[in-house]
Amino acid sequence: MSHRNARLTVHGRRLLVERVLSGRPVAHVAAEMGISRATAHKWVRRWRTEGETGLLDRPSRPHTTPHRTPAHLEARVCRLRTGRKLGPARIGPILGLAPSTVHRILTRHHLHRLSFLDRPTGQLIRRYERARPGELVHIDVKKLGRIPDGGGWRIHGRAACPDRRRVTGFDYIHSAVDDHTRIAYSEVHTDEKAATCAAFLRRAAAFFATVGIPRIERVLSCPSSFELTDLIVTIAPLC
Repeated sequence: MSHRNARLTVHGRRLLVERVLSGRPVAHVAAEMGISRATAHKWVRRWRTEGETGLLDRPSRPHTTPHRTPAHLEARVCRLRTGRKLGPARIGPILGLAPSTVHRILTRHHLHRLSFLDRPTGQLIRRYERARPGELVHIDVKKLGRIPDGGGWRIHGRAACPDRRRVTGFDYIHSAVDDHTRIAYSEVHTDEKAATCAAFLRRAAAFFATVGIPRIERVLSCPSSFELTDLIVTIAPLC
């Protein structure tokens, strides 16, 4: 992806090089493409030195940051955060740093929110994640009550819906989530019986195959959602 203010994309830079190589003056090509001659010469020079790779974007991050807070001071900031749960306004005066600097340090180390930390130990909570797509797929069913057309008694009042004992039924949202990629697939059904769940898993596996996850190795689900025999029959062709 090009930088936000870049005049040329990779395709535009390649077009610039092609026009220059055709024998046209660099100044004329630069004027046509709305860039300076120095910029045009820069891309031509990079192409001659590095080839197609030279036309790609480079990181704008500086190679060195002389005024960055020393590592040992950042470590003290992190220790105060995880050990005493202090915020930037309190850590700053202790270490002689501006609160804004402390906040940047905490953000850099993913400690800027206390919700990211385990309260008793102060350790950073890391998201549970399997190593590769398809290694584990989570399956669950959410039961939701149906809402009558036009709304129920909470909208129209109890007087407008005297027969509140009438059951409108439930919908069951079946969902499968790949543990590594967090790609999800969901369907709405009228029940959560074993046959329905097994058929859903087959369709979920077919969907995952279309997005680059050809094989499901393991399935983690609530035991009540599947009967063991149906689960084995469903998983066997996928392994």
